[in-house]
Amino acid sequence: MGSVLAAASPSPAPAASQDSPVIPGFGSVPPGFTMPPLSSVTPASGSDQQGSKSDSLLSNPGTYEECHQKCKEVFPLQMEGVRLVVNKGLSNHFQVSHTITLSTQSDSGYRFGTTYVGSTQTGPAESFPVMVGDMDNTGSLNAQVIHQLTKALRSKIAIQTQQHKFVNWQCDVEHRGEDFTAAVTFGNPDILAGSGKRIVDLSLPYTRPGEEGTVTSLLGRYTGEKFIATLTMGGAGAHATYYHKANDQLQVGVEFEASMRMQDTTTSFGYQLDLPKANLLFKGKMDSNWVVGGTIEKKLVPLPLTLALGALLNHRKNKFQCGFGVTIG
Repeated sequence: MGSVLAAASPSPAPAASQDSPVIPGFGSVPPGFTMPPLSSVTPASGSDQQGSKSDSLLSNPGTYEECHQKCKEVFPLQMEGVRLVVNKGLSNHFQVSHTITLSTQSDSGYRFGTTYVGSTQTGPAESFPVMVGDMDNTGSLNAQVIHQLTKALRSKIAIQTQQHKFVNWQCDVEHRGEDFTAAVTFGNPDILAGSGKRIVDLSLPYTRPGEEGTVTSLLGRYTGEKFIATLTMGGAGAHATYYHKANDQLQVGVEFEASMRMQDTTTSFGYQLDLPKANLLFKGKMDSNWVVGGTIEKKLVPLPLTLALGALLNHRKNKFQCGFGVTIG
């Protein structure tokens, strides 16, 4: 029911990439906000002797989602159809978004999203609580709330409804030590009926009503000057990622997943090429299932407008899909 993350290098965790407006476990967040940082803040030392001693200590490895997030940011997002996103900031703490999606393979429709960042600051760039939610034209809701209860204790609640009916809800509590993180997650718990699922990795699927089980996993991360190696092992399988920053323009990542439930393994390679002078960002991927994909983003400076084009080709299933997106704001 619990989990422990162990750090394996004195180097601090790298900051999140500038092009990724995503909070792990919270989905896409409109730009223009100061989100809670993904890595803990190291206390300042009082003397040179204390500083040298603190340099030899291990840093906090962060959350489960954060440990693999740096590598996942290199891979392109799957796009299909046409998508229009309009972001509007109403204040320093509140922002709304409007998303219109047209697709031939999935449902088309409209989604209204909101993002709120509280005024309670726990650090130079930390503000709580954070609330993110969106609702589509059928009344289906996805909402998440994250709050820093104490200096070392953080909690999150996620709720999902489908056409005004509760489908899933999840609650997790995370404790961050100086060089470790322990977390426990409850999915769809029903104390009276004795159902629900207790998990520690948010990437695991929810249980169906009436199922009950507990999964414990262990995660370790080694951080170098230009690379991050992460490994997760547990009853559900193994998940390993490797991220490497070649230079300011090129970043690469390798991901390996082995599922005990599906009896399947997948290896993926991705890269990100950033051309700031041309305001271009290109991401590509290829995996062991012969799936090849890529996305290209173009910022039309000085206009608050971003154009995106993506394509995905599955050679084994002989399927091809592409998408086009426009983001305003």
